[in-house]
Parts: sequence; structure tokens; C-alpha cells
Amino acid sequence: MSRPLRVAMIGHGFMGAAHSVGWRQAPAVFDLPLDVEMAVLVGRNAQTVEQSARRWGWSETATDWREVVARGDIDVIDIVTPGDSHAEIAQAALDAGKHVLCEKPLANTVPEAEAMVGSAARAGTHAIAGFTYRRLPATTLIRDMIRNGRIGRVQQVRAAYRQDWLVDPDAPLVWRLQKEHAGSGALGDIGAHIIDMVHYVTGQTVDAVTGTLETIVKRRPLPADNKLAAEGREEWGDVTVDDAALFTGRLSGGALASFEATRFAAGRKNALTIEVSGTEGALAWDLERLNEVKFYDRTSDPASQGFTTILATEPDHPYVSAWWPPGHGLGYEHGFVHQAKDLVEAIFTGEPAHSTFVEGLQVQRVLAAVEQSAQHESAWTRVGAAPSQDGRKS
Repeated sequence: MSRPLRVAMIGHGFMGAAHSVGWRQAPAVFDLPLDVEMAVLVGRNAQTVEQSARRWGWSETATDWREVVARGDIDVIDIVTPGDSHAEIAQAALDAGKHVLCEKPLANTVPEAEAMVGSAARAGTHAIAGFTYRRLPATTLIRDMIRNGRIGRVQQVRAAYRQDWLVDPDAPLVWRLQKEHAGSGALGDIGAHIIDMVHYVTGQTVDAVTGTLETIVKRRPLPADNKLAAEGREEWGDVTVDDAALFTGRLSGGALASFEATRFAAGRKNALTIEVSGTEGALAWDLERLNEVKFYDRTSDPASQGFTTILATEPDHPYVSAWWPPGHGLGYEHGFVHQAKDLVEAIFTGEPAHSTFVEGLQVQRVLAAVEQSAQHESAWTRVGAAPSQDGRKS
């Protein structure tokens, strides 16, 4: 491709800002094989999308995503809209021969996600889901250490994602609290991340679950607009998704895993944690201290055993060599930069980029199994098998 890789992003809320940082910074930091152009930003409101485009560095704006998808000068469609529109936009983009990056969770239902995987397989283009936390140096290091046998055979995993932005019962009823738009609540929004993280670092999938869901505050004031920080109006409406999800899973390799996803953990702002225990040791990580990996080596001298802290900022650590000198930490936004980097390089080489739509579908199936279990008094529920194809034509 002689011209730049031209990207169009559909949606421009909180995730739009984060993805824009990724597209803007990746070519400046990494020696990418293709030039990248932030070509078009798409939103329903012409005025607000124009403001966002100027702020984030997009060349032009549009209000009709279908027209943009049909354009021959657009190569990548980046989807950061609410979940109820993911399937329609992604399938249209794939049918038009575009590469697609779609925010997680992949869709609102398993059939939608399956249709998206089918479209990706037929298109033969790259289609990835936005699980950016797997692209941080620390989490990739954990994956590599587990893969290299540093903690032996994985026996147990504990994963949690705890936030507190809904503790206030007067917080407004934004779209993330409406099942028709979001599909599910804490389960899909942040629970999807911990399911994917367990899949990613262990190399195993969740095969069966038992779980429960709870809507703690069942009615909230309607918002003045649909932003996360919107102010409420006097009218009230029903919360139709879960506020908290607790579930246990059996992994394909035999390990037991526990999961917690909640927006009611007072004092926890963005606390994604994972701890993996094996026959020879353990590894732990906390998003709120995202540059640190805790490593316990039970094969070392018992007199000096204990968790040690690895600061994942060395040039030999994943992704780090393009950034700062050792000890200078990275932040939340860097996962989005690495996501853009990985996708551009995959497009150039033709090799698959990880977090494919198939991987997104597997997460979707776990989410569905948890919901089914919760509806049947927490009965153990099998997770549907993922298809064999990788989301791209061979």
C-alpha cells in the first residue's frame, strides 16, 4: 500500500478519546511499516463530532456511518459506539472489505457475535476486539512467564474488576445501565475484561461457570444526556442490567477460577486485579499499579521466599523499548497505542493480530453462560465452544 492507511472511527465518547490517542501516538512512537491517517470521525451530532475531531486530530467528520463505510478511500473502521450497534456496523464494514477494530464486549448477544465472526471469516480482513489491557507490558510479561513455565502448572486463578462510579443511588440512568443498549451491566462492561485476561495470560478458556448477578439500585434518574458523567433529571427509569456479578469458572486446563465484576466497590476506581497460582509459584497484577508484576517463586530458598516486585519498564519487557528509559512507567493510554501498533503491523504482514473476533466471541459465550447460570439458581452451565476458524480466510 503506497498511500497512508486511512482510519475512520465511528463514535466519539470516552472510548473515542482513548482510541484517538492510540491512533495519534502509535506512528510517533513506533517505527510502523505503514503511515497512518486519522481520516474521518463519525458521530450523530454534527456539532459535537466536529468539536471532538478538532480536539483529537481527525481530518474530517461525518454523521452517516454507512456512507463512510462505503467509501473506497477508507481502510480501517474503528467502532467505539454502544454495544447495540457493534454487529451492524462491523458486518457492514467487513462486507465492504475493511479491517475492523471493535470495542469490547464484541456484541450484546452470542448470535450477533457469531455473525460478526462469520463476516470476518468471509472478508479475509483483520477483525479484532478492543481488549487493550492484554497489551500492557506487565500483562504480556505475565503471559510470557506462564507460557515459559515460571509458575509451573496453573492450578487456580482469581480475577476481579472493581469500580465505584454507581455507588451513588442518584447517579443517572446512562446507556450503560440499559440492557437494550449495553446488553448487560458490570458483567459485560468490565467482566468481559477479566474473562479475556484469564484467557490471555493462562492460554486456557473458561469451559463452565456458576454465577449470580445483582442489580443493587433498581431505579435511577433519567440523564440530561447520555454521557457517563451526565446530570440527572427529575424523571426516573428502571435499571435493566446488573450492578455486580460474581461467578466461578472451570478452565480448559483443569484450573479453578473466580471472578468478580462490580460497580459498587466503594473506593475502587479502576481496580482490575488478577492472580495466577501454579505448582511452582504465582504471579499477580493490579491495574491501579499497572507497571508492577508480583512474582512468587516457590522453588527458591525457603528462608528468602516471598513475592518480589518486577517493574515492567525494562527495554526487554514487551512494548517498552520504544518508550522511556527504565523505571519510567507507562499509563492507561498506552494500551490503546499498542493496540493501534499491533493492528497496523498485522495489516502490513498479513499475520493475525491477537484478540481476534473469535476470541471476542469466546468471551461473549462466557458472559451468556454466566447470565444463564444466574437465571437458574447459579447452576453449573457449560460454555459454548468457539468456532475453529481464526476469523480470517486462510
